[in-house]
Amino acid sequence: MTWWKQERFHSYDGIICDGSVRSGKTVSMALGFMLWSMECFQGQRFALCGKTIESLRRNVTALLPQWLEGICRFEERRSENRITVYMDDRHNDYYLFGGKDEGSYALIQGMTLAGVLFDEAALMPRSFVEQALARCSVEGSRFWFNCNPEGPEHWFYRNWICRAGERNLLYLHFTMQDNPALSPAIRRRYEGLYAGVFRQRYVLGLWVAAQGQIYDMFDPNRHMVRQLPALGGERYVSVDYGTQNPTVFLLWQQGEQGSWYCVKEYYWSGREQMRQKTDGEYADDLDAFLEGTRPRAVVVDPSAASFIALLRQRGYAIQGADNQVLTGIRRTGELLQEGKLLFAEGCVNTRREFLSYVWDESGGGQDRPVKENDHCMDAVRYFVSTVLARTQARVRKRPKGL
Repeated sequence: MTWWKQERFHSYDGIICDGSVRSGKTVSMALGFMLWSMECFQGQRFALCGKTIESLRRNVTALLPQWLEGICRFEERRSENRITVYMDDRHNDYYLFGGKDEGSYALIQGMTLAGVLFDEAALMPRSFVEQALARCSVEGSRFWFNCNPEGPEHWFYRNWICRAGERNLLYLHFTMQDNPALSPAIRRRYEGLYAGVFRQRYVLGLWVAAQGQIYDMFDPNRHMVRQLPALGGERYVSVDYGTQNPTVFLLWQQGEQGSWYCVKEYYWSGREQMRQKTDGEYADDLDAFLEGTRPRAVVVDPSAASFIALLRQRGYAIQGADNQVLTGIRRTGELLQEGKLLFAEGCVNTRREFLSYVWDESGGGQDRPVKENDHCMDAVRYFVSTVLARTQARVRKRPKGL
């Protein structure tokens, strides 16, 4: 938090902190950035950058008044995405930016900054990060980066972490052992939460390539259920719609203690069956699949516009699927690891795809699955990312005591 006060680091232009999740990076960096900027500058402008402004507020700025209570006073103008901070007789302005895509760099053009903090820098486009850095022209300005690891070919790893000394930056690697707020029991919980490449990155803090089976934590003996329990919870259908590629319906029902069961699947491959069905035929098949009942919602990739329109005409409630591939894979892996995602024994195509779904080793440094044996996998991911992730987010936001 106070590296910038130490004489041996006075000449450094910034700091990079990477490593495991829950290792204290965000708290250390946010507090350090705020104390540095308020002690060293008066009446200047700074940028606080996250993947989105919402995530930045949730992870950083909403907690700063609590962390710095009695030291700084905060005034936020949400309509301007600006926070003014006061400490003794000093004040500075902090502008919030979301670097979610390649077009985001335009948001920060034209500003003059005395410093910038990137929360989860590896999730932001290179164009956005470099545009923000180019704005730091005030004498004494510095760069602050924190992130969790991605693949070893990621642009941030190759251009900034591997070249930290060349770029005159202090580099610190964090592990969960660096967070005194985590008890040994909580550390063990996190260590058991992830598997495969996500364990190497999020628990061990390594910049490693994704390779091999994606869901290597999937065990048919553990995750396939011969006899379903009595289920009385909510029901959803997730759909991966194809033309020549297979179309998949998965029916989900809630069990006990946060578990969800895929109780049956529908799978039709126009290529294998040598006949492509129409939207109307697929809608008829969905009616038959549900045996005349109505789920709470049907989750469909928004690109299947004509099929969605037909289902709405037939009275189905539709939810557009969240199609963030890597985030969905990670969330699905966590639920499998926890034993909260289970499948009826009759879901034979889903079982087959879990065992054959692999990373693309020719991905040119990008983490992506091989686009084969992925139709049930996409339907599983749509359900997890669209229904379960949003449900969990609502629970986290629920006011205390409710």
